[in-house]
Amino acid sequence: MQVIQAHPFETAEQSVLRPRASRLIAGLALALPALFGAAAAQAQTVTIKFSHFLPANSNFNQKVALPWCAAIEKDSGGQLKCQLYPSLALGGTPAQLADQVKNGVADVVWTSPSYSTGRFPRTEALELPFTLPGDGLKGSRAMWEYVQKHAQAEYKDYKLLAMHSGSNLVISTASKPIMSADDLKGLKLRSPSRFSALFLSAIGSTPVTMPLAQVTEGISKGVIDGAMIPWEVLPSVKVDEVTKYHIEGAATQPGFGQAPMAFMMNKARYDKLAPELKAVIDRHSGQALVELAGKVWDEGNAEARKKLAAQGNKTLVIKDADYNALKKATASVEADWIKQATARGLDGSLLAAEVHAIGDKHLRSK
Repeated sequence: MQVIQAHPFETAEQSVLRPRASRLIAGLALALPALFGAAAAQAQTVTIKFSHFLPANSNFNQKVALPWCAAIEKDSGGQLKCQLYPSLALGGTPAQLADQVKNGVADVVWTSPSYSTGRFPRTEALELPFTLPGDGLKGSRAMWEYVQKHAQAEYKDYKLLAMHSGSNLVISTASKPIMSADDLKGLKLRSPSRFSALFLSAIGSTPVTMPLAQVTEGISKGVIDGAMIPWEVLPSVKVDEVTKYHIEGAATQPGFGQAPMAFMMNKARYDKLAPELKAVIDRHSGQALVELAGKVWDEGNAEARKKLAAQGNKTLVIKDADYNALKKATASVEADWIKQATARGLDGSLLAAEVHAIGDKHLRSK
């Protein structure tokens, strides 16, 4: 039998309680490090690898990617941080970004679904000519509405953060003034996507596939006569330095064509985040990110127009007769897509009609 010896200045009851208290303190001493360790692990910093194909000085990197990263870091109390990889610093090509984020090479990418031919068939409807507003914000709102209604299932292998418009594709040429639709015939023009290539072929131009980084050199060496590129992107890749003439439609009319741009996150990376960090990502994605990108694109378009005008470049807002001629010439692009979509089991007619209806709604909005 264990005999508990009383302390000279304590009662028998206190002498009984003393070893119990000692055992409690010893237990806490062992448990607290584990508790604090778990809390520290939970508060561990998560670094998001964010890759895209534009240079570090581009409007996208400076005014969309960097502010988005700063916002999620601030909102998470520093638990979420970004490591940006502009100019494809993680390797690969723009067309490989969708696979890179799916496979975990990057955690977030910004790319165009159009670079992955056939992978996102419902999203392809957004590239049909003369369907969506030419400006960044209205076009972005229209795209996001369409994707939420009709194309979310295509991104089941990703966490789709947002979709926005790269704004209207402007036709820029080096030496030939573009005074009418006929002036576009016979020109060799860089096309950024399959649909822009179909558009150019339909209007009598020759589409040339070429990486964005090679366009400026291609124009300066006469390999191509010009390119289809949004206003905002022209200065960031210095195409404005080798072109003189630009043609676009009126702001009150749907544009020649738009490039849908997607923010996609690795699904497993998102799923593994703590609930409060998922909430941070969600708060700064969706409509909030669509609005940010759309506004930045409109500001970039305005800045590019101003800069090019100061350089002496000429812009033609195409006349109604020429606009209608181009629209008539490219009607086959939409008709052929509807047939192809239907053959793949989609309701091509419905999707095309929806793009027109949503585009018209946002075109008329304030």
